[in-house]
Amino acid sequence: MIYGAMKFSLGGSLKLAFRPWVEGIANIPAEGPAILASNHLSFSDSFFLPAVLDRKVTFIAKAEYFTTPGIKGRMTAAFFKGVGQLPVDRSGVRGAGEAAIRSGIEVLERGELFGIYPEGTRSPDGRLYRGKPGGLARVALAAGVPVIPVAMIDTEKIQPPGKVVPKLMRPGIRIGRPLDFSRYQGMEHDRFVLRAVTDEVMYEIMKLSGQEYVDIYATAAKRRIAEAAKQERADKAGRTGRTRAA
Repeated sequence: MIYGAMKFSLGGSLKLAFRPWVEGIANIPAEGPAILASNHLSFSDSFFLPAVLDRKVTFIAKAEYFTTPGIKGRMTAAFFKGVGQLPVDRSGVRGAGEAAIRSGIEVLERGELFGIYPEGTRSPDGRLYRGKPGGLARVALAAGVPVIPVAMIDTEKIQPPGKVVPKLMRPGIRIGRPLDFSRYQGMEHDRFVLRAVTDEVMYEIMKLSGQEYVDIYATAAKRRIAEAAKQERADKAGRTGRTRAA
């Protein structure tokens, strides 16, 4: 009930304000379980995709969004629940990954759609990064469901990381044909199979999105960018100090 009301209000508002264009909507099955594997450019990706679909899509969200105290925290929790986000506790070394896998399988066992970002985090620069095999591939093989590649287009221009107020422009969504991995059934613990499945999905996302592919994890890229920015600040401070001393 809450999801339907939130989808109607939020989804209708998003479509009216941003007029997203969609290609390949017929590739979404009318019923039955499937995984929607998408690139991740913006915080808003998890809202635009469900807004254009008739079916509910459940994504994973960190548990902190649902447990923050106070009025703002309660409002945030209600909002995320309303749009189909599922809380996952990220505590523990492997807590987040294992919890996400269990949650994803449960969603699929109910015959629903499960949304996942194989990169594991938002792209720091608009490029497509290497997919993490521990989530997408394990869920797909354990549940025995098709994987539908999805490409979000230009959402990073609407709401770049750190920006609160979105820019009004048209994003795009391309939905590819379902990928069948039944040939690997029962092999969800084979790391070479998991890598092969993940790479095949990422290749399809790359073709749909037109993004440049970078064969490293996005988390590593973010660390490099942060370290480079830190070094640049240090160099600038050093130059400023030398100028003042002179």
